[in-house]
Amino acid sequence: MQRQHLPFCEQLVQAGRELLGSGLTVETWGNISCRDPATGNVYLTPSAMAYDRCTAADMVVFAADGTQIDGRRRPSVEAAMHLSIYRARGDVQAILHTHPVYSTVFGCLGEKIPPIIDEAAQALGGPVPVTAYALPGSEQLARNCVDALGALGMACLLRSHGAVCCGADMAGAFKTARVLEMTAQIYYMARTIGTPEVLPRDKVDWMRDFALNRYRQ
Repeated sequence: MQRQHLPFCEQLVQAGRELLGSGLTVETWGNISCRDPATGNVYLTPSAMAYDRCTAADMVVFAADGTQIDGRRRPSVEAAMHLSIYRARGDVQAILHTHPVYSTVFGCLGEKIPPIIDEAAQALGGPVPVTAYALPGSEQLARNCVDALGALGMACLLRSHGAVCCGADMAGAFKTARVLEMTAQIYYMARTIGTPEVLPRDKVDWMRDFALNRYRQ
């Protein structure tokens, strides 16, 4: 592994261990990437390797055009999806593909998760959509994911296949993933005893703008 790639690869190692302990996936499922905004290089976790056994040398590096430029391992089968999102979204610098239980319930049903709590409005914006089904690792899945995220979406549900969560950095991607799963769990539980009220669009827009532009020291 070339020295200049190591900081980003080490970030993926730490993110993998955090993901494994988060309850947002199991075993080797899911995948993680980040992008160097200075070079456009994309760093991705390897395929079928336990997160707690990965080292920086196991990570795979792509140039902005999708050419693999470093790494001895096979990249995650979802490489096309990660690369497609980065090409479409200049604001995204980190991506988590997770397999969370409650979010996946709604993905299996083909139901979007609406903003029913303030945290969802702030971190996710509008309703979290569900893609059409496509096989894992396929170019069709990559296209479906990009279409579902659109120009502003920070998360989408892959039909019967977990979630994709984006961020301006790795911490932001984890925040997206945690808030998505918390919202899904609350929505699931609320529906067992009633009909949860979706927050009005204008209030969602206000809270999203507040979170992005005014909520800071």
